[in-house]
Amino acid sequence: MAGISHVLLTGGVGSRLWPLSRQSKPKQYLEIFSEKSLFQLALERNRLFCQELIVVGNSGNKMLSEKILAKTDCENIINIVEATPRNTAPAIAFAAFAARPDDILLVTPADHIIQEGEAYSKAVENAILLAKDDYLVTFGIEPLTPETGYGYIEFDGDNVISFREKPDIEHAKAFLESGKFLWNSGMFCFKASVFLNELKKYAPEVYDKSLQAWEQADEGFLHLEASMEIPSISVDYAVMERSERIKVVPAKFEWSDMGSFEAVYEYFRANGYVLDANQNMQIGEAKPTFFVGVNNCILISTKDANLIVSKSASQDVKAVYSYLEQYHPDLVR
Repeated sequence: MAGISHVLLTGGVGSRLWPLSRQSKPKQYLEIFSEKSLFQLALERNRLFCQELIVVGNSGNKMLSEKILAKTDCENIINIVEATPRNTAPAIAFAAFAARPDDILLVTPADHIIQEGEAYSKAVENAILLAKDDYLVTFGIEPLTPETGYGYIEFDGDNVISFREKPDIEHAKAFLESGKFLWNSGMFCFKASVFLNELKKYAPEVYDKSLQAWEQADEGFLHLEASMEIPSISVDYAVMERSERIKVVPAKFEWSDMGSFEAVYEYFRANGYVLDANQNMQIGEAKPTFFVGVNNCILISTKDANLIVSKSASQDVKAVYSYLEQYHPDLVR
C-alpha cells in the first residue's frame, strides 16, 4: 500500500559555517539550536505527515545520523549510505528506488530551520495533494529581504515561470519588489515513480548509472566504483528546471537554510542570545570577549581556530574554507 515517506538528505559539510561545521561533524549535526541539531528538528517536524523515513547520507556521517536516530522512537527507517557525494539528483533517485512506485516522497535537506505550525502544515498538505496528481512540487518561500545567497523561483499561482540563480543585490531587490518571485527552498514533494520517469526522460545517464549503482548496493550501502560512474548533478538542473510537470507551493512559513553565520546570528538573536551594545555576538567556546570599535560582527571560537566576520560578509566564509581545504586540510576535517 502506498504511503508518504520523508526523504532526509544529510549530505553537505556546511563550509560557510566553518569553524563550527567540519567534515567530521557538519552543521546539520551541531546541537546548538535549542540544544537540538537541525537533523533532529527536521525529523520531528515531518513525522506528522509521513509513515516512513528514508535517510540518504554518506559513510562519513552514517554514525552521526544513527546517534540522533537512537534518541528518537522513529520506526520504518531506510538508511541509504552513499560511497561518494554525487549531488541531489542521484541521492533522491536512490530514495525513489527504495520506495514503492506510488509512494509520495517529501524531500527535505537536514540542515534547514523552519518554524512549525499552521503555515508549514498547510504548505505540506497542499504539496501532497499536487503530488497525488502526478506533479513534481517544489516549495517556494515568500521572500522578506533581497537575499543574494538563495536561488529564486518566478511564479504565477502554483505555476513555475522560471528558476533563477543566486542574484546580485540589484536583481535581488528587483525580485523582491516585483512580488513575482519566491526563494527556492530546496524542498520537494512527488511520487517516486513520477520523479524517476522524469529523471529518465531528462537525465537518462543519471537515471541509468544511479539504477546500476542501486542494484549493486549491499543493504543500502552503495559501492564506490559504481557510484563514481554517476554524473554529479543537482535535482534542479537534472529535472526541476526541465520538466513540464512542475508546480510550486508558495509558502509563508519562516525558513532559513542556515547557510551562513548571518542566518545563525539572526536565529540566535530572535531566541534571546546576548549581544553587546554594538550588536556583536560570540559563538562557540565561552571566553571573556570584548569588541571595540566594531559593529554587527561575529566571533566564532573553537579549540583550534577562531573566525571573526562581519555579519554582512558571512557568505564569504566559504572562500576561507576553500583556502583551508588546499593549504590546511587538518582544520576542516
